[in-house]
Amino acid sequence: MNLCEITITQNTPRGTKYTKQNLLNKELTINNIKPFLKAFVLKIIFHKTLNALIPYIYIKKKMKSTWHLVLFYTLISFACSNVDNDVIDEPLNEETPMEIDEPVVGTKSKNIKILALGDSYTIGQSVCETCRFPEQLKDNLKLKFDATYSFDLEIIAQTGWTTSNLKSAINAQDPAANKDLVTLLIGVNNQYQNNPFSLYEQEFPELVQTAKRLAKGNINNVIVVSIPDYAYTTFGGGNKSITDAIDKYNAFAKNYCLQNGIDFVNITDITRMGLQDTDLVASDGLHPSKLAYSKFVERILPIAVQKLKD
Repeated sequence: MNLCEITITQNTPRGTKYTKQNLLNKELTINNIKPFLKAFVLKIIFHKTLNALIPYIYIKKKMKSTWHLVLFYTLISFACSNVDNDVIDEPLNEETPMEIDEPVVGTKSKNIKILALGDSYTIGQSVCETCRFPEQLKDNLKLKFDATYSFDLEIIAQTGWTTSNLKSAINAQDPAANKDLVTLLIGVNNQYQNNPFSLYEQEFPELVQTAKRLAKGNINNVIVVSIPDYAYTTFGGGNKSITDAIDKYNAFAKNYCLQNGIDFVNITDITRMGLQDTDLVASDGLHPSKLAYSKFVERILPIAVQKLKD
């Protein structure tokens, strides 16, 4: 701060400048010298150097009468008595308040409960436990939420299960109906075991309604995943009859979901790259690999996040 040229913003018009020439011209009124004196006093307090006395000495020399000195000392006393009220209380700046980061996503509960229902494609036949798609989904969901949230995953699935087997297992295990998210992928063994298609037409909707009940009675918490096409594996050998049958099952499931406002995620096309990209097939030559399941999750994840956010 230069005491010989001060811009005043309090008790005077904004932008008014007070200079030595103003003081020498004896424009000494309480309204126009008080800000100058406040700055002078503050500089003495904080700097404690002889430099702070220069304006005072200069002014004293130029004042040609005792009356001016008396007035000057009076004004100093008046300014000092108001420094705390008029200067110290003023904000130092008007910077924008610091923004506080929010969690990436808000949710209904700090403990997210996930239930995965299905068969070998859900339990992850021939891949590691953390490689199966429900585990990969859980791990990816963790990245979308604040660290204070936890995730519990329950899986009811087994290789070879049909819709009938899954229904029986759910009844036997009787999971709590408190799930924030339920996935359902079922039907390939109905096709593989040559069960009547009418059985799937009956039991698939029943399983969807069971999934809804377990998802706190909210169908919006349910995601149905399409059946992979194992024709595009070493085991399937490109058999078109398998593909046609899988299409029939998936068409029924998709239409049912559309009619009932249920999210249906198609991953079948990913598995149909299995003969072209063998990395999508597990070591058994039949089931999806970890890589394939990661591609499933890429499609399921945005929908799951949105459901947990709502």
